[in-house]
Amino acid sequence: MTASGVPGVRLAELVASLSLATDLGLGQPQEHVLRQTVIAHRLAGLAGLSESKQAAVFYVSLLTWVGCIADSHELAGWFGDDNQLRADSYLLDKTGLPMLRFLLGHVAAGGPPLRRVTMLGRFAAGGGFSDAMNSFVAHCQTTADIADRLDLDPSVRDALPQAFARWDGKGVPAGLGKTAIDPVMRIVHIADDAEVFHRAGGVADAVAMLRSRAGTEFDPELVALCCDSADEVFGDLDSVDVWATVISGCAPLDRRLDESNLTGVLEIFADYADLKSPWWLGHSRAVAARAVAAADRFALSADDTVLLERAALVHRLGAVGVSSSVWDKPGELSFAEKERVRTVPYLTERVLCRHPRLAAISSVAAMCHERLDGSGYPRGLTAAAIPAPARLLAAADMYQALGEDRPYRTAVPAEERAALMQSEVSSGRLDDRAVRAVLVTAGHRVRRRRELVAGLTEREAQVLALLARGWPNGRIAAELSISRRTVGSHVEHIYTKIGASTRGAAAMFAMRHGLVD
Repeated sequence: MTASGVPGVRLAELVASLSLATDLGLGQPQEHVLRQTVIAHRLAGLAGLSESKQAAVFYVSLLTWVGCIADSHELAGWFGDDNQLRADSYLLDKTGLPMLRFLLGHVAAGGPPLRRVTMLGRFAAGGGFSDAMNSFVAHCQTTADIADRLDLDPSVRDALPQAFARWDGKGVPAGLGKTAIDPVMRIVHIADDAEVFHRAGGVADAVAMLRSRAGTEFDPELVALCCDSADEVFGDLDSVDVWATVISGCAPLDRRLDESNLTGVLEIFADYADLKSPWWLGHSRAVAARAVAAADRFALSADDTVLLERAALVHRLGAVGVSSSVWDKPGELSFAEKERVRTVPYLTERVLCRHPRLAAISSVAAMCHERLDGSGYPRGLTAAAIPAPARLLAAADMYQALGEDRPYRTAVPAEERAALMQSEVSSGRLDDRAVRAVLVTAGHRVRRRRELVAGLTEREAQVLALLARGWPNGRIAAELSISRRTVGSHVEHIYTKIGASTRGAAAMFAMRHGLVD
């Protein structure tokens, strides 16, 4: 338990959460990898694997496809939606002519005819095959890096580089096949594809697919065992709590992370999310550093500063669920593409919602694009619902993003960035104190006088807060130690600036912009 009474986080819970992000990158529904892991463990037990190997099955299964986004940029360049490409690839035995036809059918998918013809020519000339082979290597290297940084057991790390091996030796590494493939990985290969077919068409479809690929993609003896024991392998898969099953099954190789280690693991999540597109590399870490630097000036508590840093590290985790063709697009996004981008905070929250500690972090992370006036996303929250750490995260994220190159613009110069941030305050979208803290710690000189929404002065904001509560002018004057005439003048100016003519309308404005204490 932590000091707050919220249970600490176990390594298994973090890895399982990461698998939910992997689902997004694979173009699969949530819990694909968790369900695959349950299938793999059941098959490992039937196959008579040792207890240590059965324990390794959990982590190997959860992490085998975590590196899938490493080649997203290259795949999107050839095929458009990289997530959809991965989803569609489950439908075939990925070798020989079927694989060639599959790839050719997806080249420049969704693009104009002329681009398709051009890209097909380039692909046929060899460029596409080279990138495809390199993508397998990139995937394995990325997975190995994550496993190494998590300090996983050697039995897990040794199996992961064989993610693209095949029983017939036609995978990657070339020539690695049959019993030279770790039995844990042979089981995970079967479980991965079987889960997709079982979810779509039940046991019959899963069994038919496995038998059709026995001896080519999969170990024929393990396929026979799986098919002959289909009821044991797939039984109750649709009703069992796969999260709880996986977490309890990880116990032999699991460990609880202390506070000093949790932030370090979330840095892995940050790097993983930013790997989705070269344009975002290092963004999440930079936002976290910028937010923490501003936290002291913002007078954030020590606990909230830690929460802020962790939320900043994971705030783009949901980006894995958006195709790299969107992140890398040089022109304006379509309406559908913009809507997909707006799901990122929601997806981030859903990936990390299974554990109370992670859920608290993701709740703040999911507010990084909310705005005080309710114009943000995904929930359109207004000031009263946005806590201090989220306000500071929003300011740090915007400032950092403006300073980075994007495919549709170059980085915005520092002074122009500062002006844009201050205009966001004037429009009532970003918190003034948060913006000032970020700008000062970034080296900008800012005015002493606070910038308030609609051009309100500090005194007018005080009057508005009391006016919104229905206080008469005399009481407001006594509270603020000013004359009734001065209060009346302030009220007149307030109504003009905020475009209101009644106390009720003024109260709504005050609540919307966080001016009511």
